[in-house]
Amino acid sequence: MQTASDKELVSYCGLFCAECRAYKKGKCPGCAKNEKAKWCKIRTCNKENGFASCADCTTFSNVKECKKFNNFVSRLFEIAFRSNRVACLEMIRTQGYDKFTQHMRTHGLQVIKKGKQ
Repeated sequence: MQTASDKELVSYCGLFCAECRAYKKGKCPGCAKNEKAKWCKIRTCNKENGFASCADCTTFSNVKECKKFNNFVSRLFEIAFRSNRVACLEMIRTQGYDKFTQHMRTHGLQVIKKGKQ
C-alpha cells in the first residue's frame, strides 16, 4: 500500500526517487525536497502550478509538447539511459500514483526503460 512518502518520491518529471541509488544512499532527498535543483525548469513549473508531477498538467495532452519537459538535456538523458519518463507520466495519468509507485517498487525501477513497461 502506498504511503504519503511514496507519492512525494515521484519526481516532477516522472522518475521514482525511492529506487534511485543516490536517494537510497542518503545523498539526495528526492526531487521535491532537493533545494539544490532550483535550476530545473520542470521542477519550477510544477511547484508554481501546484502539481505533484507533469502527469497533473492539463496544458499538454502529450507531455512531449512541453518545451520545459522535452528540452535538449532531457532528450540526451533519455537516449543515454534509455529512459521513458513519458511512459511513467502516462502510467500516473491512467492508473494513478498508487499503482505507479506500487509498480515501480515491485520491479525496483527508478524509471520505465524504452520498450518496456
